[in-house]
Parts: sequence; C-alpha cells; structure tokens
Amino acid sequence: MSNNTEHEKTSSGTSNKKQLKELLHKSDNRICADCSAPDPKWASVNIGVFVCVQCCGVHRSLGTHISKVLSVTLDEWSDEEIQSVIEVGGNSYANSIYEAFLPQNFLKPTTDSSYEERAKFIRSKYEFQDFLKPSLRIVSSKSSSSSKCSLRSGDSVKESKNGLDSIVSSVGMVDFIGILTVKVIQGRNLAVRDMLSSDPYVVLSLGKQKAKTSVIKSNLNPVWNEELKLSVPQHYGPLKLQVFDHDLLSADDIMGEAEIDLQPLITSAMAFGDPDSLADMQIGRWLRSQDNALLKDSIVRIVNGKVKQGMSLKLQLVESGEIDLELQWIALSE
Repeated sequence: MSNNTEHEKTSSGTSNKKQLKELLHKSDNRICADCSAPDPKWASVNIGVFVCVQCCGVHRSLGTHISKVLSVTLDEWSDEEIQSVIEVGGNSYANSIYEAFLPQNFLKPTTDSSYEERAKFIRSKYEFQDFLKPSLRIVSSKSSSSSKCSLRSGDSVKESKNGLDSIVSSVGMVDFIGILTVKVIQGRNLAVRDMLSSDPYVVLSLGKQKAKTSVIKSNLNPVWNEELKLSVPQHYGPLKLQVFDHDLLSADDIMGEAEIDLQPLITSAMAFGDPDSLADMQIGRWLRSQDNALLKDSIVRIVNGKVKQGMSLKLQLVESGEIDLELQWIALSE
C-alpha cells in the first residue's frame, strides 16, 4: 500500500470519527430513540439510533441481523460502522421512518417502563416494523463488517448474518444485567479430526444465544484473537464452550468442550462497583478444581477501568486440547 493510500485511509478514519462526535452532540441524539432516557451510551449501528442501557438489552435480544449494538464509549468502531450511523443521521431521522405511522395518542416507553413494555414497543418498531409506511420495508443487507439497513417499497424483510461472529439470539422476554465480551485467543494441541489435522472453530453458548469464531484451516494450534459478545440474563447459567472441526461434506465433528462459571467474574464486578473509579487491581478468583476445566486459577482483575478475567481451559471429553480466553464484563448500569 502506498503512502498516499495510507494517508487517505487515516484521514478518512479521522474525518469519520469527527463526524460521529458531532452527531453525538446533536440534541435529538442525547436522549434514547426509544424511551427518551437522557444521555444514551449505546448505539445500533445498522439502524442508526442511540439508545439507553435498558433499551440496549432489548436491541441485543433482536439479533445482529436486526440491530447490531455497540457501546459509544467502550467499543472500537470501524469506519464503516461510523459511516453507517452518519448516513442515517441519528435518532430524529431514523424515527421519522420507523415511527412514521405511530398511532395517534400511542404511549411510547418512558424511563420508568418495564422491560416487557420496552420489548413490546421495540420489537414492534424494528422487528415487525408496524409503524412504517405500509408500502415500505427495511431490508438488512450484508456488508463487509456491518449490516446496513436500506428502504425498499413493497418488499419483505430479509435477514442476513453479520459474519461468523454474529449473535444468534431468540431469548425473548429476558432481563439482561450485562454484556460479556469473550476474546477467544488461541488453541493448543487440539485433536485431529481430519487425516492429519483439523479445521477448528469455537462456539459459545449462553442460554439460547450462540456466537462463533471463524474457521482456521489445517491447524491444531490456531490463533483466533476474535471477540464474541453475549448478553447476560439476570438468571444466568454457565457459559458453554465447544470446539468443532469444520467439514464440507459431513456434519462438523466435536473437538472438545468446557463450561465456564461466570459467577466469580460477575459477583466480583458487582461487589467493587464502577471499575472506572478504581486502580488496576485483583478483585476475584475462580479456583482450579477437579470439577472444572481450568488449567490453573483464573484471576479477575480491573485493568484500565475494565473488568477482565483471563483463563486457560483443558477441553473435556476429548483426547487433547487447550483453549486460552479473556473475558470482559460490562454491567448494563454503565
């Protein structure tokens, strides 16, 4: 790549971020698009709206093919994601479409509304598109790194997966307490499932949600360094990890699994409160035992204002294989 091309790419990225910052400061984007709560810290990058933490949980339950949610302050945005929001123009422009035919005297959710009230409205607005002009539908089309919505006349809604790391979700009416980001770092000495090697990928499951990494061809020591996100319900169970060998002509073969106890991470984070106000420190520990898959004790730490937990797991029900992960917890009160 030439120096000129690099310079143009950098300039474009800087310009996009500046435009996004300007968009964030517009008065209509300083309240939630769905319930009017002040100071929203989340955005649906493919719909192009800014939402509060309570409405964010509902948006995540819709699946990324409808609403791909990012934190305004905590997530890294690609230039394409920034440009997608800029093109929509923010809350007032999006609502002029999605709420164009809102019934007269219809009561939108407020800051005091329950999860069920929010979910009913948000699903009607974005998933079922009840308030659009009858001849219009929103079509979600696949792009390189984000799903972008466009208007079509007299068409039905089309769903497309946002890459292999999209969240496949049908969680329904569930109260979410936080967002779990799992960085799948690498695997070591994974099991052979083809002639001499395997084509491994990782699947994470939490309740009815699933997320998966890309496939790495012919490698028993793969390095993914991929981040997967899952919403954590109030009544959560263990996070299940499975490794599979990708096959073109037959069902994918299992290459081991492990369960991750989320309680040490979440309980520690809640006990210590706002991580932004704390110095880097250890706040918890998940102890290795014969009853779990840990290779060694897993420490929960605050690092640069974020709650993180690194761990190495020995895959179960398989002849060999280890996986390294880093978990990050974001409470939906942040």
